[in-house]
Amino acid sequence: MAKSRMTLTEALAASARVDLSKVDATTDADIRRHMMEDGFDPDEDIRDEDIISPAHIRKRLGMSQRKFAGVIKVPLATLQNWEQGRTLMDPSARSLMQILAREPEAALRALGYEAAA
Repeated sequence: MAKSRMTLTEALAASARVDLSKVDATTDADIRRHMMEDGFDPDEDIRDEDIISPAHIRKRLGMSQRKFAGVIKVPLATLQNWEQGRTLMDPSARSLMQILAREPEAALRALGYEAAA
């Protein structure tokens, strides 16, 4: 299969392949249902080795990457880099993940996040 190459200018000019209106319209209930359909239990206990995994914590909270990044007040790209292992979290971010893993309701309240009832 041949690889096509494009310049940065061409890449920036290309239209996005993701319909962000659909992403933004996805509810917490939709995410929870998708997790269960994919074989994840959103109510499962957190294991010690998962405590600082932002992906595990985010999924446990039933949030999209975009929503979770907004709640913890980091750029979406930063969260994606953490989840993909491209960059390491600094000590304060690891501490926040530990708090979110152990006391999610209190942490979310402290961050000003109001879950939809």
